[in-house]
Amino acid sequence: MIELRVLELLCARFCHEMVSPVGAIGNGVELLDEDDPEFVREAIKLIGQSARTASRRLQFYRFAYGTAPTASNVTPRELLLWFLEGGKVAADWETAVSSLSPEWQRLACNLAVIAAEALPRGGRIAVRSIAPAGVEVEASGEMVLVNRDAVAALAGTVTATELTSRTIHGHVTAKFAEQMGAAAALRESGPSRALFVASER
Repeated sequence: MIELRVLELLCARFCHEMVSPVGAIGNGVELLDEDDPEFVREAIKLIGQSARTASRRLQFYRFAYGTAPTASNVTPRELLLWFLEGGKVAADWETAVSSLSPEWQRLACNLAVIAAEALPRGGRIAVRSIAPAGVEVEASGEMVLVNRDAVAALAGTVTATELTSRTIHGHVTAKFAEQMGAAAALRESGPSRALFVASER
């Protein structure tokens, strides 16, 4: 059974992700009351961009945290690229990853979030499949800062009471891996590179 604390933190993290685009939609709606046509045009543009961002984040997290396959023929690769769109992190998704089961691709997406968070100045993540069964996500950039608490959560060494909104994603990712008979961990880490791996035990 999932601990109440885990649910609380997971909801807090998800809401944090949605506050910015939803708030921007509200700001855009307020600008529609302006008499200046330029303000109205900018408001419509802001509303459109923010609604698209909110929709894409919802779709990503529905797949990353949910059990259902992606909808409308949107692939996990596309969901990840949408999730990172407009930010400082780009992504490469190896073609072979798309042939893995939805569960492995979901695990890859969750590892990609952790990898992206390790690139505060931006950079690139590479999502690859590994034999005989597993995925790896490499983060590379000018500065790689791995959150050690998140890594501990990913390794399953943090109790529910010790979790925070910054480490809950690692904890949930570890649980998804465990459910698949796999384990996730930080394999390598340096000033400009980090490698996160999930593979069968």
